[in-house]
Amino acid sequence: METATAKRNSQAKETMRRFLKNKAAVVGLIIIILLTLGAVFANVITPYAFDKQDLVHRFELPSASHLLGTDEFGRDMLTRILYGARISLFVGILSVSVGCLVGGALGALAAYYGGKIDNYIMRFLDIWHSIPSLLLAISLASAMGPGIGNAIIAIGLTTIPSYARVVRASVMTVKNTEYIEAARCLGANAPRIILRHIIPNALAPIIVQASLGVAGAIITTASLSFIGLGVQPPTPEWGSMLSKGRQYIRNYWHLVTFPGMFIMITVISLNLLGDGLRDALDPRLKR
Repeated sequence: METATAKRNSQAKETMRRFLKNKAAVVGLIIIILLTLGAVFANVITPYAFDKQDLVHRFELPSASHLLGTDEFGRDMLTRILYGARISLFVGILSVSVGCLVGGALGALAAYYGGKIDNYIMRFLDIWHSIPSLLLAISLASAMGPGIGNAIIAIGLTTIPSYARVVRASVMTVKNTEYIEAARCLGANAPRIILRHIIPNALAPIIVQASLGVAGAIITTASLSFIGLGVQPPTPEWGSMLSKGRQYIRNYWHLVTFPGMFIMITVISLNLLGDGLRDALDPRLKR
């Protein structure tokens, strides 16, 4: 028992060492941490409410009192961007969780049982995956109606095939190993083997896919909000802020520049983090 614990600790330290050697991934992690802290403590960082209107100070450019300026209703842009980060990260993480749980379950079942079950599940997911994800998200959001909850469901459903494929491939690499055969010989049933032995040893690619998936979910969330199918006003969200600000882009550049910049920075940081996790968790890339 002590030997197994020491081995896990050693593997964790080695993974951390490889991750920290990737400077780009560390920068991405730092940016995501800072953005998350800014979203969580938005009410402490800024003295303004995200929905407080001040028509006297409409369309102000960045200044000492409003670091990122104000919008068409005189609302502080920095405040709305920080509160918008809450929505974007919340929707991104929850939608990825939906896709990961449902897709992971389907992929694990398909890989473990194989045969007709594998064929039926994967052919159904192939059909599902053939529909462009953004088009499917728009269709689902249109059918269910705008709102945060429906956006999470719509985006989560579009990601199910991707996670099913990743989990299926991971499970197939470990399901015939010696310790799985030993668990079968000891009388462990299929759910116990999948949950206790297979999934924990196939987590690395799932973690990488999830970190990259959050970036894609944030872009899809912004896209839905941009066309009015996502988060509804006055709740701030980066995509809806871009949509509202585009009509003033000729005269008031800051209305679209800063929300777009935060989307870009967040997505790039998550991609850097995902690449770093992939390199650190892949035993074939040890260095």
